[in-house]
Amino acid sequence: MLWIKAFHIVLIASWFAGLFYLPRIFVNLAMETDLAATSRLLLMARKLYRFMTILAVPALASGIWLLLRYEIWLNSVWMHAKLALVIVLIGYHHMCGSILKKFEHGNNTRSHVWYRWFNEAPVLGMFAIVVLVVVKPF
Repeated sequence: MLWIKAFHIVLIASWFAGLFYLPRIFVNLAMETDLAATSRLLLMARKLYRFMTILAVPALASGIWLLLRYEIWLNSVWMHAKLALVIVLIGYHHMCGSILKKFEHGNNTRSHVWYRWFNEAPVLGMFAIVVLVVVKPF
C-alpha cells in the first residue's frame, strides 16, 4: 500500500506541475503578437495539456484506490473537503483545456492579467489540500 501512496504523491506532484505551468503559457499567449511565437507557445501548451491529462488519470485512480482501501473517507470531514477540492481542480483542468481551444481558434478575450490571477488557483488548491491531509483540522 505504501508503494501506491508513493506513486500517488509523485503523480499528483507531476499533474500539479502542469496545472502550474499551463496558465503561465496562457499569460504569454495573451501577450504575444508574433505569429511564429504564438504557434510555438500553442504547440507547447497542447503537448503539456496532453501530458498532464495522461498524468491526472493514474493520479486520480491511485487516489481512489487508496480511498477505497483505507476507507478513511467514511467519517472524515477533512476528507470530504479534500475530495471537493479535487473535484474543483479537475474542473480547473478541464477549464484549461477549454481555454487552450479558444487560443487555438483565436478566440481569446481575456487579458494576460486575468491569466496571472487564474494561475494562482491551483496553488491555493494544493495548499488547502496539503493542510487538510496533514493537519486534518476537522
